[in-house]
Amino acid sequence: MKTKTCLALTLCAAGLPAAQAYTVGITPGQRALFLQVGTGTMSGGYFSAGGTPGNNSTVNTASVTVPSAQLGSGTAQAMTTNSTVTSSPFEGYGFCNSPATTGQIYVGGFYRVPGSTGAAATLSVTTPANLVNANGDTVAFSTIAWTSSGNGDSSPTIPSGSFTGGSQGLLSVTRNTWFESCLAFRYLNTQIVPAGTFTGRATFTLTAP
Repeated sequence: MKTKTCLALTLCAAGLPAAQAYTVGITPGQRALFLQVGTGTMSGGYFSAGGTPGNNSTVNTASVTVPSAQLGSGTAQAMTTNSTVTSSPFEGYGFCNSPATTGQIYVGGFYRVPGSTGAAATLSVTTPANLVNANGDTVAFSTIAWTSSGNGDSSPTIPSGSFTGGSQGLLSVTRNTWFESCLAFRYLNTQIVPAGTFTGRATFTLTAP
């Protein structure tokens, strides 16, 4: 069984021609997976109010416009997001900081089974090799990285890292466990690229055997 959600990433080149995170045990129950990346649906807090997860088709974006004077300078550019999620759907705690100022995107969910034995679930992300603009110019997806954090936690659950262009494992989720992180994306800005809007999509997947 598996569940997927997506994040669209946009990089704009201008001016040239042509959480720390969190895991907690949950009560065993009916076999289920839940994954939220950015905007999601939970009817009440999962822990505090016995909330029920729902489907949400929203695809949030992370984007950045690089000033022409900075293109290819090697100075990383923080990406912003249209996600507004700051509170954990687990118990309503303000786990992420304001996306409007930090660009943080909430990533969390759970893996639940009836008993206390069984293999772990796997959180992964898949991206194409490149972001592409309307002219077919490309920027490698590996030039986008993230920092993982979360208010009140001392070490990341989803490790900080960068996309590899392809499928990559992010986290092993033990049975009957809730996990969450706040990911702040940045463009590494190590090359000069043509002007244009480069787009690509990262698909996060939570899979259980």
